[in-house]
Amino acid sequence: MDAAKDDVNQAIAGELQLMDPRVRASRERAAQLLDPEFVEVGGSGRRWTYESMLAELADHPGSSAEGPRYEPSEISGVLLAPGLVHLTFETMLGEHRTRHSSIWRKRDNAAGWRMYYHQATRVPPGVN
Repeated sequence: MDAAKDDVNQAIAGELQLMDPRVRASRERAAQLLDPEFVEVGGSGRRWTYESMLAELADHPGSSAEGPRYEPSEISGVLLAPGLVHLTFETMLGEHRTRHSSIWRKRDNAAGWRMYYHQATRVPPGVN
């Protein structure tokens, strides 16, 4: 496997971990996957930072083993530059479909790949 494909696959693995309710419910585990400079623009339009996301992630939908889980599809990625991967995908959470774009960054080998930026856009019913 070439290095670019390996980097994309590692970012995809991190993305999938962040959809796991056990990771979402654990501040410590989620902190290992979010970059300290993390920023998100959520589907609601709210801007999240590293600290605000870690403080509230356990209470978000998809964070409980008993509740609905994120079901990802069409996940793909591209290496933008060494240590920088862009992913795009869709998720279903219950009846809600969302399109996502995330940037994963690897600053050093010790920290590994971490989500640097995330954008979510809700897809209204009936939209392809």
